[in-house]
Amino acid sequence: MIIRQVSADLPTEVIVLMRNLLSLVWMLPWILKYGQRDLPTRRIHLHFTRALIGVTAMSCLFYSWANLPLGQAAMLKQTAPFFVPIIALWWLKEPISNRVKVAILVGFAGVSLILQPEQGVLHPAVFVGLVGAMLGALAKVTIRSMRGSESPQKIVFYFAFFGSLLAAIPAALNWVMPGTEHFVWLFGLAATSTLAQLLLTRAYGLAPAGQLGPFTYASVIFATLMGWLLWQEVVNLFTFIGIGIVCLAAVIMLRGKRAI
Repeated sequence: MIIRQVSADLPTEVIVLMRNLLSLVWMLPWILKYGQRDLPTRRIHLHFTRALIGVTAMSCLFYSWANLPLGQAAMLKQTAPFFVPIIALWWLKEPISNRVKVAILVGFAGVSLILQPEQGVLHPAVFVGLVGAMLGALAKVTIRSMRGSESPQKIVFYFAFFGSLLAAIPAALNWVMPGTEHFVWLFGLAATSTLAQLLLTRAYGLAPAGQLGPFTYASVIFATLMGWLLWQEVVNLFTFIGIGIVCLAAVIMLRGKRAI
């Protein structure tokens, strides 16, 4: 919702940079208190890789949030859990049960109902959002690969640090100075996204990567309602059916992971 609010005046590149810079500000108390002890790492290459993938995914998803109805953009983001088991199989050798394979197929069938083309043509932001979801899934599996040695705070710090450096160049090329009201919104964006990232990073360190996605689907419902209430975005019957199918697929996936 905040991204949609500020995107009317600020380019996506500037929003991505400020989100990461202000996340460092929110983490400053932890950095000052524990940084000298907790920040040294031997996996700096994984942190940088994760930041590179994550900032690219963030840019894609922020663009889709700015240019698509909120419910549709939220659903694009939530296709990431269907990519996670595939990437986790390839990278971490985490097995995929037959139930999860069915869930992935059902999930994408539901997505096809949500991403209804207007006049037979899909908005380019749909494809950008799907790329962002795939890259987001890869970033989550990267977190999973670091779970043995890196704390959630360390992972989030290095993401914000390297993310700020990586986002600085495209932001400089498209720079628009945020106003006072923009900074209020951007501080809120950094606070909510940093807290969400800390919680998700902790979660992905405790459970298999493919198991956690189903719990995030409530965001689609909230985004759809916010789009309707604040921007009068129309949601038709096919969209609701598609959301229901995707949520059903998420439940199937969760049961499938428990069965392994």
